[in-house]
Amino acid sequence: MPSEYEHIIRIRGLVNRFGTQTVHDQLELDVRRDEILGVVGGSGTGKSVLLRSILGLHGPNEGSIEVLGQTIRHLEPGPHKRWGVLFQGGALLSGLTVQENVELPIALHSDLPVETRRELAVLKIFMVGLDLTAAAKYPNELSGGMRKRASLARALALEPKVLFLDEPTAGLDPISATEFDRLLKYLHANLDLTIVMITHDVDTLFSVCDRVAVLVNKGIIVDTLDELVKHPDPWIQEYFGDPRAVRARKAANAKVEI
Repeated sequence: MPSEYEHIIRIRGLVNRFGTQTVHDQLELDVRRDEILGVVGGSGTGKSVLLRSILGLHGPNEGSIEVLGQTIRHLEPGPHKRWGVLFQGGALLSGLTVQENVELPIALHSDLPVETRRELAVLKIFMVGLDLTAAAKYPNELSGGMRKRASLARALALEPKVLFLDEPTAGLDPISATEFDRLLKYLHANLDLTIVMITHDVDTLFSVCDRVAVLVNKGIIVDTLDELVKHPDPWIQEYFGDPRAVRARKAANAKVEI
């Protein structure tokens, strides 16, 4: 990847308003190449609005957004072939099998022969830890964890450079959530991927993310977790001082020491 893409995403002066309510005010963010960036924030801080703005699904009132060196404009074709998105609900098409869901973006954005498309879809399905039995099933026949994996396989279908995840472990039991975190780390280590994820799963934050972006006071504070836990902002102190966050941090530190 060219050196000018050291920052995969560059946001400058972002303003998002809804009526008289300002959600983001001159927000600025750089997402580094190959990092895993977690995004957190309280209710109403605009996590989903930020993601939709980056994807070109929401037009901000002010500011500029670049992804992979290309300016993103509302509802104009962007570098969609070079990014993948896992929405919170999975957004799999219920009338298609897992394999057909994964194959769909390949069919839409390439001229590859049918057999090649099928082979690529199966490869992505295997990559996320599913098998041919799961590939032949419909979304309503899958467990929550399997649906997440199937959605991830579809997000990876076009071999993206950037992967966006919206609450990827929401609704999963602790074991499935831990397995999904391990899968993300494996994919990140073996693919040329930059990952941006909205999550409130503190175990995911401490075990997976390189840095965390906190939406607070209509802006954003980005740092490593070791530095963020020292930040004086009241919401940050409350969030990372919560007993669950403290336990997650201790567990992550214990693994590093081992």
